Amino acid sequence: MRLPLLAITPLALLSLVASAPAQEPGGVYDPHQGLDPDGRIPKPKLPDDLDHPERWRYTPPGRIKPGGVLDRFLVSSFLSPILFSEQDIGFGGGFALTDVDFRDQRYREFANILFTYSEEGQQAYRINWSRWLHVRDLESGGVLREERGRLYGRLGYEKTLTRRFFGLGSETPKSAETSYTEELTAVGFGVRVSLPDPGSDWLLRTDLQAEHHGLSKGRVSDVPSTEQVFPELSEAGDGEDQLWLLTSLGWDSRDCIHQPYEGKRIGCTANVAWGSGGDFGAILGIDAQHVFALPPLLHRGAMGKEENPPTDVLAFGGFVQDTVGELPYYSLPTLGGTHTLRGYIQNRFTDRAAAHFSAEYRLSLIPRGMTFTDTIRIERVGLCFFYEFGTVAEGIEDLHDGRFLDSYGFGLRVAFSREAVFRVDWGYSDEGTNFTLAFGNSF
Repeated sequence: MRLPLLAITPLALLSLVASAPAQEPGGVYDPHQGLDPDGRIPKPKLPDDLDHPERWRYTPPGRIKPGGVLDRFLVSSFLSPILFSEQDIGFGGGFALTDVDFRDQRYREFANILFTYSEEGQQAYRINWSRWLHVRDLESGGVLREERGRLYGRLGYEKTLTRRFFGLGSETPKSAETSYTEELTAVGFGVRVSLPDPGSDWLLRTDLQAEHHGLSKGRVSDVPSTEQVFPELSEAGDGEDQLWLLTSLGWDSRDCIHQPYEGKRIGCTANVAWGSGGDFGAILGIDAQHVFALPPLLHRGAMGKEENPPTDVLAFGGFVQDTVGELPYYSLPTLGGTHTLRGYIQNRFTDRAAAHFSAEYRLSLIPRGMTFTDTIRIERVGLCFFYEFGTVAEGIEDLHDGRFLDSYGFGLRVAFSREAVFRVDWGYSDEGTNFTLAFGNSF
């Protein structure tokens, strides 16, 4: 089992629920304003002119506090240590600074800064920023945010010593593992909007991202280096500069993007890259999701009108991707790891086309979470059981001949708000067990 390095650690995620005390008219902060003692958040009266109210997320006044990062420390800003140790990268550590109310904008902006370094030289430095496009202040002191409209920005450098590559195709055996070191520098920005109005069903996202990839010998013990086994692929990908235009358009009736309780999505993607060697390539895809609300199993469901009522769901999702033009091997569609075939390690299967389908049963275990202090709360604790299958092939027309690959497992879900879900998954496959820590649902 291999533990991935996270941009947002469990401790940093506590900042997402760290409820900032609200300022009442008399100048006194009340960390409980807008919340029940058990953590339940009553649904406020929404403005009459609000379109698609189910897609606006409410932050009660008890979770909003003015001031700088230090003023809001352990409330809406959090500095968390990161420690890790692995044979091939040595002992390392760093920190993650997460600010969910960046620049004191009443939850209009988010920022996350990551810094890590290991004794063998593995390192990562990343800055992620986003801003909501549609935010409304309520007379009660709370804030409404339309979750779909958002601006994004990112900047980062990573040197990973233990990237894995097994060759192309679904028939590659586990014994074909090779490793390489990748230095990746990336900068990008993007926007996501609902069309034609905020909260509408049509959802468009587009990003522009520039990347530089540098490859060298891998550091995984007892495994050959990728450049030795696949010299042509390694040479073609080393020193590659790429400019990506990432576009997604879909009809999306889900009530929430990050933690949906009902609705469906049908969409298409076109991720186009221009390489420094004059190569052009693109990954084209279609995707779909359908989410059903189920009768509660371990709780009683909503109590009156709630901002985020405990809800059990059955969710299905899938995608098909195909590559046109030329792309380096590390940019091709892959299965395995954090989001697909979770019983296999990251990027276990690679080729020019991929298909993947998932089913998840998500149920609430502790429907209204736990309170650690007046301001630090976990909103929801749940379980998830999943099954998924897929394959890769040289082209979309060859997917039906690919080897059938599947995995199954279970996981723990900790929700700090409806938009902030942290998951721990144990996936099983015919190659063993894989352990995943990640931010957000797999689909």
